[in-house]
Amino acid sequence: MTLAIQNAARWQIAKVHTDRQAEFASVAKRLVAAKDRYVEVARRTNVPWYVIAVIHEREAAQRWDRSIAQGDPWNKKSVHVPAGRGPFKSWEDAAVDALTNCGPRAAHCKDWSAGGALSLLESYNGLGYAHKGIPSPYIWSGTDQYVSGKYVRDGMFDPKAVDKQLGCAGLLLAMVALDPSISLPGNPVAVLAPQVVPPPAAKPAAPSGGFFTALVGALSQAFSKKA
Repeated sequence: MTLAIQNAARWQIAKVHTDRQAEFASVAKRLVAAKDRYVEVARRTNVPWYVIAVIHEREAAQRWDRSIAQGDPWNKKSVHVPAGRGPFKSWEDAAVDALTNCGPRAAHCKDWSAGGALSLLESYNGLGYAHKGIPSPYIWSGTDQYVSGKYVRDGMFDPKAVDKQLGCAGLLLAMVALDPSISLPGNPVAVLAPQVVPPPAAKPAAPSGGFFTALVGALSQAFSKKA
């Protein structure tokens, strides 16, 4: 089962923990309030505005003086990975560069279903959780899809550690509640199989030659004699 399919299945049933709902709602409110700025970047990259908003929150705490690529100031050359980006003239220009030229190059993504979008977001944090077959806290923290397990540092996984940050899925669920225009179809594009029309049933072939031909000839001669 691919990561997109797994994330699509989790999205269908995910619920934000009751004690985190107010926290998610508060962040979602300020992300939706900045929709116009995100829409401008969406227009230039074809990345949905709400995905850009979630990346901005997770990578830069929605700071407008920081790049969504890694949280470094966009008016200086970046020092964290991806390093060497910039300086840029505006937050928007830095965001377009991050989405177009920096991994995982969201501007090149074609699958913006729930599974596709969440998997793209997960790749920003790395696929170590997917390789272990467990939900990524980067996506699912704060929802009933995540219990524990966290990379506390590079290459160091602690199965008992609990990520307290707000996950991307919970943020999107809270944003959907505020802005119904946000569209996250449930099925990833990769698993939408084209309709297969079965071929028509073959008609039985009419017998030809051999015994049948000889029989027809014999019957014809018999009737012609009687005539």
